[in-house]
Amino acid sequence: MITVIIAGGSGTRLWPLSTPDYPKHLLNLIDDRSLLQAAYERGTHAGETVYIVTEASHSQHVKDQLPDLADENFLIEPGRRGTGNCIIFALDVIARRHDKDEPIAFVHSDHHIRDIDGYVKSLHIAADSSVETHKITLVGIEPTFPSTGFGYIERDGALGDNGEVYNIESFKEKPDYDTAQKYLQAGKYLWNCGYFVGSVNVFLDEIKQVSPELEAHFEALAKEAEPMSDDYNKVYLGFDDQVIDYALAEKSHNLAVVPARFDWMDLGSFKDLHNAVERDEQGNHFHGAGINPIDLENVYIRNEEEKPIAVIGLDNIVVINTPNGILVARKDVSHRTGEVAKKLQA
Repeated sequence: MITVIIAGGSGTRLWPLSTPDYPKHLLNLIDDRSLLQAAYERGTHAGETVYIVTEASHSQHVKDQLPDLADENFLIEPGRRGTGNCIIFALDVIARRHDKDEPIAFVHSDHHIRDIDGYVKSLHIAADSSVETHKITLVGIEPTFPSTGFGYIERDGALGDNGEVYNIESFKEKPDYDTAQKYLQAGKYLWNCGYFVGSVNVFLDEIKQVSPELEAHFEALAKEAEPMSDDYNKVYLGFDDQVIDYALAEKSHNLAVVPARFDWMDLGSFKDLHNAVERDEQGNHFHGAGINPIDLENVYIRNEEEKPIAVIGLDNIVVINTPNGILVARKDVSHRTGEVAKKLQA
């Protein structure tokens, strides 16, 4: 199986730690490895071949973090054109170099996963199912709370006798809280984490059925002699943005899903990050030097500079100090950090 790690991102959701030049998958947020390095390690366990799709603005940082990966396995977008085009780009390169029936797992670089064995098992179940059924097969996450921040996959009847793969009935947009509670109680909905598994031929057959835009984009790239050449990049930059969920998944009636056998966290906010790291008895996490806490509970503080930080008598707070800026926020609304980051970028 081939693993393709999508390593894009605009660096907004964890500002000021992350920036457009240095998005969160490049950061050491949990331990002494970046999220990208952890994703690459998982990829090496899943199969012999790993590709990284990244964007030109931070591609050198990506290469620096993965010195053991061959240069030809870095697929560099000249500009962001959405996950749909990102996948088309990788499919074109893989079609030139590999057997078109070999399964490919498209995964993301910024997720926190501890159970590597469960991760590999789930991807291989999805790969085997895709080969047997000729369906693009997704991996979905069993929800643990009524999240309003994720899209949902409604699964239908099981495929085969082992109860490990299901037909997909529908995709649901990010719901309100009451709807999310209903999804959780129903027991047949999974969080959509954006993992797609299938061969070049499986993807292209489905794309031809439901997505003329992506089909045209693939054909335009396939006509070019050399991937990532100036002419190739010019063609790519001429594409409109295509998100794989809208361009393909939600239009298809021939998809399957595997419920994940591994733990999973999307580190989309500082609240998520705080839940992923070790905390003291008061629920606090401190990272960096010069932190002076007094009477704190449920607080995440990270200091990336030498200046001292004093935080007194607070709870449910995030304090981030970096050379890029300072963030102080209530933890439960820290997901709105992206609004500030986008204003600063503009």
